[in-house]
This record gives sequence, structure tokens and C-alpha cells, in this order.
Amino acid sequence: MSLGTRGDVQPFVALGSVLAGRGAQVTVSTGAGFEAMIEGAGLKAAPFSIDYQSLLQQPDIQAAMHSVSGKFRVLRQSRDWLRQELEEQWDLARTIRPDLIVYNPKAPMAPHVAHELRAAAVPALLQPVLAPTGEFPFMMMSSRSLGTVGNRLSHRLAAGLAHLLNRRNFKALSASRPDVSLSAGLDELAGYAPGGRTVPRLHAYSRHLVPRPDDWPDGETITGYWFRDNGEPDWTPPADLARFLQSGPPPVYVGFGSMPSIDARKTAHAAVEGLRLAGRRGVLATGWGGLDAEVAGDDMHVISGAPHAWLFPRCAAIVHHGGTGTTHQALRWGRPAVVCPIFGDQPFWARRVADAGAGSAPLPMKRFSAEKLAERLQEALSQEVRTQAEELGRLVRAESGAERAADVLELFMKG
Repeated sequence: MSLGTRGDVQPFVALGSVLAGRGAQVTVSTGAGFEAMIEGAGLKAAPFSIDYQSLLQQPDIQAAMHSVSGKFRVLRQSRDWLRQELEEQWDLARTIRPDLIVYNPKAPMAPHVAHELRAAAVPALLQPVLAPTGEFPFMMMSSRSLGTVGNRLSHRLAAGLAHLLNRRNFKALSASRPDVSLSAGLDELAGYAPGGRTVPRLHAYSRHLVPRPDDWPDGETITGYWFRDNGEPDWTPPADLARFLQSGPPPVYVGFGSMPSIDARKTAHAAVEGLRLAGRRGVLATGWGGLDAEVAGDDMHVISGAPHAWLFPRCAAIVHHGGTGTTHQALRWGRPAVVCPIFGDQPFWARRVADAGAGSAPLPMKRFSAEKLAERLQEALSQEVRTQAEELGRLVRAESGAERAADVLELFMKG
């Protein structure tokens, strides 16, 4: 059970594929629009009604990504569809009646419905957001350390806010759905297991980017990122993309995934000019609206998208928004990055990539320009950064995150 954009869904499909290969019957519940990806992996899709791609095209949602006031305005407006999400999480799980629910924190109904079904619910995290530590702060409060006490306090404040929001939404749901059984005192961030057994929490990112904090308790497992495949996919590119890649040196990839832009045409123009200032060819991926490119010239090629695991090994560097999936794909293939964060966890990953020596200093999207992009590309494509990115790629490829997560789940279910 996972809600969000493609980066929130694809890792759960990867884990589901491993579990299905070991004999489990796997259903993936997420927003509408991902059925083809889920069923193409041999898994059952049980979609919720919400469509995140359409949601991200709404002006209020786009504004929320670029201003604090916008975030609070959307939070106030989100009550109805958040309550609907909770209802659907309850109803779908009761229909499927699983033995185990693996869920991200955006599906907080999971442990409650697991309690009702006498099943287990295991939290799975794509970012280090739930386990308090003094080593780094809660990622959405700061990408820099606040000191040991400040870091730990930031995590506790974030968890407290999450609990308050969940309580508000559960209260509204209970008023209209008395058949929904909410377990008093149950911690949605800790999972659930019958008999009070300790529940593991899975952290699906690389320990080479975020080492396991020394002050974490037992049960917190950094597995490595959950990739859908073990290598480059068997994918045939469109003829024009294949010709472009063969016609010159490896290009720089520019794409912002599921993130829309306030001015997609202006962003694309700056990207093209920045690549040309740096003397680089480019592949621009329009994604869900982050770029609106109509480019003239043999040095640039525009695509709507392509499998990162196929395209990134054929590129010299990756310019992206800093989503956890794109971050790990760039690292996986040893490609230096220029990370242009917009909101959420993206500044955290941008800083981690830079601190690991696998990319340039972050270039926040609000400061994105042709000149700054050219500067960051020169930094990212230096010999020192390229060498470090290649070494980090070797380590990330060796992690086998989905397999390790499946091992933890199997051991837990046997216990």
C-alpha cells in the first residue's frame, strides 16, 4: 500500500516482484494510473480512485511546491480527499484480506485494518523520516545538521505533527463511517503485529548515502533501494532517440520526473542554454510537466520519458529534481548529478549527493538559470566527481535492496 507519484510506487512493485517470485500472492494498492506497471510485473493492481498526475496539474498544488503559504492552503483544502483515501484503504484491505500489509506512511490506515483482520502491517520508508536520531534532522525541516539535540527534536516534532494530522482525519472519518474500527493507542508509524510482537521497519535507500545512525534501535533496517530490475531493461528506444545517442558523445539528461513547473517553457529554455554554455549535448525529458521544450538544433533531443535504467548508463551526467528514485538510479549507474530540488525530501537528497562527492552543490529550482546550470555541470563533470560517482555506483549496485527487504519480511512472518 503506497500513495504518491511514480517514485512512491515503483519500489513497492519491485519488492512485490521479489515476494511473488518466492511464492507470495501480491496485490499493490496505490493511486490510479499505475495499473499497467503493476500488472506488467505480474502483480495484482487494486487502485485507489485518486489520480496523482491530475492532482499535480492543479494550480493550488503546484503553488504549494514553491511557497510555504501554498502548502498550508493545500493542507486546509485536502481534508475531503484525505478522508476518502482512508476510506478506500480500509475497504480495499478488507476486500483483499491480506496476511501482511507493507505500507508507506501515506497509507496510515494500514495498521488499523491489519488489527481488524488479525494481520501484520510493516512500515516501509523511502526516506529516513520516522526513526529519531541525533545525527541528522528531519529532512523537511533542514538539510543541514541542527546539532544532536536539535536533530532529535526535529524528528519528534515531525512525528507529533503526523499523529495530530492522522487523528484529525480519523476523527472526521469516524463521524461518517462508524463501521471503520480505529484502534485507540495504535501508532501508525510503528506498524502492527498480532500478539504484540516487535515490528521491523524497512528503510529502502542506500546505506552508502545515509549510513545507519548509531543511535537507532534494533528493528530499523536499511535495505538498499528497491530497484525493479537487476540491470538494464530489455527496452527498444524510439529510432530518433537511438540515432541521437549514436550521433555524438554521451549527452546530459535533464528531467524533473513527476514534478510540474510554474513555468515549464522558461525552465526548458534555461536548461538548453545552460547545456550549450557547458558545451554539452542534452536529452530533455518532459515528464509530468516540469519541462515544455521545443528545441531546434542537433545537440538537443526531447522525449516524454524513458526507463532510467536504460537511459542513464548512456548519459554523461544527470540533472534532476532529487526524488529518491531518480537519485538512486543516477547513483546506481555511477553518473554524477546536478540535483535541482523543489520541495519535500529533495533538498535532503541533493545535499546527501553533494556530501558523498557524487554530484555538484545543489541547485535549488527557485535559483535555476542557464549560467548556474553550466557552472554546476562543470563541477559535476570534473574527474574527481566522476570517479567518486562511479565508485558509489559500484556499491549501490551490490546492495540488492528488494531481496534484503524480502528476507526481513519472511523472517518476521515466520516468527
